[in-house]
Amino acid sequence: MNKSLIVLTLTLLLSSQLLAAESSDITNFRQYSETLASSGQPDSEQLKLLAEQGIERIFYLAYSDNDTAIVAEDRKVLDLGMDYAHIPVDFMNPTLRDFQQLAALMQLDPDQNTLVHCQINLRASAFSFLYRIIYEDVPINTALEDMHSVWAPNDVWFNFIQTVANHHDIDLFCDSCDWRGREIEITD
Repeated sequence: MNKSLIVLTLTLLLSSQLLAAESSDITNFRQYSETLASSGQPDSEQLKLLAEQGIERIFYLAYSDNDTAIVAEDRKVLDLGMDYAHIPVDFMNPTLRDFQQLAALMQLDPDQNTLVHCQINLRASAFSFLYRIIYEDVPINTALEDMHSVWAPNDVWFNFIQTVANHHDIDLFCDSCDWRGREIEITD
């Protein structure tokens, strides 16, 4: 193998490992694929790091008046050259419409490198779970395991997940799916 190619390969490998390690400093950061990650609230310096790592767009799913929200996050993200959208999701009342808004934005360019975030990655991991099983054909048990690495949704969020899945004619149960003993109730 060409010496230059080996050096380039090693450099890229080490750089990606270093960048992944730095991303892990963001609360509950999860990288699901080359183009989708979710997390809690990044700070201003972490937004810069995300831009340097190749994140092309950020979708924020919590209220902008939250104590840990970044003031003028939209401007900071746009100034860093990334796209930005804000969908304020009520933690106690997430809706099918909330998910449909995110999915529509994601589908505008599904190959863009995207971070979906909220405050601690509860909303974002649930929305990412749904997006992955509906639009990316990720097996439910795989996406569920990833979401459970952050949290096990409470009743409000389980019902929301169930509603969105039912809307898309998706059965959430599989032999290896652990929904913590929950039973599906059809809700629309």
